[in-house]
Amino acid sequence: MSAVGIGIIGVGVISDTYLQNLASFPDVEVVILGDLVVERAREQAEKYGVPAHGTADDVLAHSGVDLVINLTIPAAHVEVSRAAIAAGKHVWTEKPLGLDRDGAALLLSEAAAAGLRVGSAPDTLLGPGFQAARRAIEAGRIGRPLFAQTAFQTQGPDLWHPNPAFLFAHGAGPLLDMGPYYFSALVSLFGSVDRVSAFGLKASEERQIHTGPNVGDTFPVEVPSTIQIIAAFDSGAQSQSLLSFDSALERHGVVEIHGTEGSIVIPDPNQFAGRIAVVEPLGVLRDGMSFDQPWIEIEHDQIEIGRGLGALDMVRAIAEGRPHVASGELGFHVLDVLLSAAESVSSGETVKIQSTVAPVPLLPAGFDPFASTL
Repeated sequence: MSAVGIGIIGVGVISDTYLQNLASFPDVEVVILGDLVVERAREQAEKYGVPAHGTADDVLAHSGVDLVINLTIPAAHVEVSRAAIAAGKHVWTEKPLGLDRDGAALLLSEAAAAGLRVGSAPDTLLGPGFQAARRAIEAGRIGRPLFAQTAFQTQGPDLWHPNPAFLFAHGAGPLLDMGPYYFSALVSLFGSVDRVSAFGLKASEERQIHTGPNVGDTFPVEVPSTIQIIAAFDSGAQSQSLLSFDSALERHGVVEIHGTEGSIVIPDPNQFAGRIAVVEPLGVLRDGMSFDQPWIEIEHDQIEIGRGLGALDMVRAIAEGRPHVASGELGFHVLDVLLSAAESVSSGETVKIQSTVAPVPLLPAGFDPFASTL
């Protein structure tokens, strides 16, 4: 085999990091870019040396494309991904997999019937940071995992984004914008979620744009801008998660896992590397003993890597006949959990999760994205 041909649909801001990283992986080659605005596709193609550009239909019709990377807006994810499956292409999609269960389930069933694969962001799960942390936990470094605490809190993207309204609209908010990172990590560590209880609020019913050409314009806040979620997993583990666009205190990427024999902090699930450290129990305390607990750093590879890693793993997994890590099934279960959290906010009741997902595999040992393996 030679490098696998990739076509990208949607060349907005996030396409830059995909194109930069994919160009460094010998096993794949981006052969065409497509966008609603063809001129934008042309500019990106020229910038990154991609040989062809056009519309989404041009990408789907391209004979050299085996895998479509879907970087469209969330509302179009299912439609574009289904079109790629209908065209006989494997699909990697940005998160979330879709915005409703029925559409996402239909996508997965059509892919299965066609013998094609679906992968879904985030692919930060494949980064050396999360992989090393998960291996440490599975090796018993903290004993049996019991519960987790995660936090993402910020003043909100309206402070820096020139067109932030969509991030506060139905299908977004901190729940669906940032939640996939945290709950993909938790499901990878603890397995399927059994039920959730959640509480949400809005700091205000409308917000203001603070940068760009529309400074001063206001827009409605359609969904909770702060949400807190308690999740119970089939394994018996539990988690507590805060997702907020209303916090004066900026704090990102907090993931703590607490077990029977210690606690571990793991990297930001929106990053591919970061700190891993363990604290051990104090033991029996006696008068005059210190409560100080030293953090024990766990060293791991800090490879410069980024988005596109999940698509590479899909390509190799297809060739090797193994499951890929960031699967469509994982994306569906996480979507189900997040939608259930939104339903819990509305109803005030605990919501039982209907879907499950198989244990999420680790990357094969020695996985080197910069090697030529096909």
